[in-house]
Amino acid sequence: MTALSRRLVLGGAAAAAAIGGLPLAGGTAQAGPRALREGLDYAVRKLRAVAPGISRFPEETKFEKWIYTDSGGWVGGFWPGLLWLAHLETKDPLFRRLAEESAERLAPRRTDLGTHDLGFLFYPSWVTAYRVTGEREWRDGAIQASDSLIRRYNTKGRFIRAWGNINDPGNAGRVIIDTMMNLDLLFFASKETGDAKYSTIAVEHARTTAKYFLRPDGSTPHVYDFDPATGTPIGPNTVQGYSPTSCWSRGQAWGMYGFTTVYRRTGQREFLDVATKLADHVLPYLRIDPVPIWDYRSPYAPHDIRDSSAGAITACALLDLAKITGNNRYRETAVSVLNAITDTCLTTKSSRAEAIVGRGTRHRGAEGGIEVSLPYGDYYYVEALLRLFRPAELAAAIGL
Repeated sequence: MTALSRRLVLGGAAAAAAIGGLPLAGGTAQAGPRALREGLDYAVRKLRAVAPGISRFPEETKFEKWIYTDSGGWVGGFWPGLLWLAHLETKDPLFRRLAEESAERLAPRRTDLGTHDLGFLFYPSWVTAYRVTGEREWRDGAIQASDSLIRRYNTKGRFIRAWGNINDPGNAGRVIIDTMMNLDLLFFASKETGDAKYSTIAVEHARTTAKYFLRPDGSTPHVYDFDPATGTPIGPNTVQGYSPTSCWSRGQAWGMYGFTTVYRRTGQREFLDVATKLADHVLPYLRIDPVPIWDYRSPYAPHDIRDSSAGAITACALLDLAKITGNNRYRETAVSVLNAITDTCLTTKSSRAEAIVGRGTRHRGAEGGIEVSLPYGDYYYVEALLRLFRPAELAAAIGL
């Protein structure tokens, strides 16, 4: 029996569809504007209760309690970022102090040559800190992280390599959809320094991703491999998704959000076209089940494990697309997703839960982090709500 099917065999398709009270296919979650406001209030209350006791970086939950990474891993920027969002909502100096303390612990990662996720680490933490406080140390640190990130650029293939140290030949030709989310750090560096080298690399990477990841139907693979010596494309692959031909829902969300952001920074229509194709591909799925399953092409769809974090990221991307294009379908779908997360995924019924949003999935195929809370799930859920309730403050803080 495969790990992927074990849970469905144990509980049956109907049980899998109803995990955590999620509606069966075709059902709708019952919530609304008032519920979303209450969801944001709940997030602030939870952070006010839990955050003062956290001195490391939450990575995921186990038995509803955060487990941590000391270095921050790839997720370290989301905790200080979440605290900055709470500060935007409340203006409470407690959240500002905790956000600054947490962000400062990422300082050693500015020169990290072993990860492509420096945007995830430093944009919600240090770039937001600079925009909120005006203190140049945050700006300078984010630029230093950008200098580290562009060293991963492959000039032959015109892409930023994903995993591994830049001197390690392993994975040297691997590109992943997630990296679209790291590009905004480079646009920030170009804007602040006046040096176009950062944004040029960001644009070239986005064009390479658009060329090789975007399928005719608007879906994407998780990974695309290239020959690192020549830049010659090899073909699609996956680590997080069900297969090289499937559509991992969180990866699709990273792409939607990332390409929309690249359009914001460049004004070049080619990137908006990609973002809308990615969005249009997922709309039919979200009409059936507003909280996405972990891979839209899972053979157990629509009755597979959900990923609330994919839903929260998707909601942010759709709200941004609605703002840019005026297409109300995107906004209506985003609100539907947020309603469903609020109605079925919040941890409100647990007295021991330390996170805000439950029912996240980190790595379904490896049976790792299933039905857990994830720091990026919490972060993007709150970001999406602030897009609705505090759009001006959020725009100033994250550069919308």
